[in-house]
Amino acid sequence: MTRRRRIDRARAKQIYDTLAEASNPLLADIVERNIGIIEVLRRKAYDSRTVQDKFADAITAFSGSMAFLYLHAVLFFVWIVVNLGWVPGVPKFDAYPFELLTMSVSLEAIFLSTFVLISQNRQGAVNEQREALDLQIDLLAEYEITRMLRLVDKIAEKLGIEDAYDKEIDQLCEPVAPEVILKEIELRQRQHG
Repeated sequence: MTRRRRIDRARAKQIYDTLAEASNPLLADIVERNIGIIEVLRRKAYDSRTVQDKFADAITAFSGSMAFLYLHAVLFFVWIVVNLGWVPGVPKFDAYPFELLTMSVSLEAIFLSTFVLISQNRQGAVNEQREALDLQIDLLAEYEITRMLRLVDKIAEKLGIEDAYDKEIDQLCEPVAPEVILKEIELRQRQHG
């Protein structure tokens, strides 16, 4: 085992031990540790955002809130009432059909959509990392399960358990080729899509 791998495992164990302190009796320890590790990774990704990402996220969060909706409803109402001349003593500055309002809203929509896209792109990158991690863990679990099936099959054979033979178990003991599965999925999607 390399020195780096030992350090990584030692650090992981240290994180596990730290996260195991807050105990929920309704959860298995490993589930609780995994929840803690996922939270640590989420916080790390959140804290590593650039200033521009934080700004884009703040704008996106506010523009997706009810406060933003209420603010705009009030602003548009006041704008229209003033520019229809219904407020005595306040001069019209954008006569009907409210071209200035239309231009302002259009510019706002351009900027808001850009901020949303920036936030979505960053979140997409984080999701890609999570998907890659999920895939690696799934492939590792599949490999481990296949190895266990082979061992159990050999144990049953050695003990002479006749009912242990099953054609599906033989198939499950074969290694999975993800690229073959992906090609089959794509083929079936094209056939039915």
